[in-house]
Amino acid sequence: MASPDPIPTPKLVLASASPRRRELLARLGVTPDAIAPADIDETPHKAELPRVYAQRMARGKALAAASDDAYVLAGDTVVACGRRILPKAEDEATARRCLELLSGRRHRVLSAIALAAPDGTVTQKLSETQLKFKRLSVSEIDAYIASGEWHGKAGGYAIQGMAEALIPWIQGSHSGVVGLPLYETRILLKSAGFVLG
Repeated sequence: MASPDPIPTPKLVLASASPRRRELLARLGVTPDAIAPADIDETPHKAELPRVYAQRMARGKALAAASDDAYVLAGDTVVACGRRILPKAEDEATARRCLELLSGRRHRVLSAIALAAPDGTVTQKLSETQLKFKRLSVSEIDAYIASGEWHGKAGGYAIQGMAEALIPWIQGSHSGVVGLPLYETRILLKSAGFVLG
């Protein structure tokens, strides 16, 4: 008797050009079949809360890259100080303002992920992590600015680099702060039929 045909593995598109997200996805044993960065307007709505904004961005990116023959995984990571959404630092002045604001304070990182199925349905998960920076001296901020790690990073820092040595306390998902919460991502992919280790 012939053995039944194996169930085909779904195709996966990653709607992000971030090498960090690809590296994190590889920890689950998953290599995307394609990379299709989504280009959407990332301007927060007036008085939009950080949690709502992160979820809207992840969903919007997944739908912007939607495919009728693959699942599309998208994510968005937001650094929030209170109700305030911190920008992605594209220049030194912005990075410095973010670090001065976060110095000695707790803040939150909201990492939303969305998985768009070929039939157009979207499922979502959200990871919320709390962190605290030590009180940063001017020289510490100067040294971090000189490193260039802040460029393009939400809140002006990257926890996977030098900034981790400035963070004495974290509660939640380290991978979520980097850009892809692995626990939540695993749940979404498994529920869609992806075979993970």
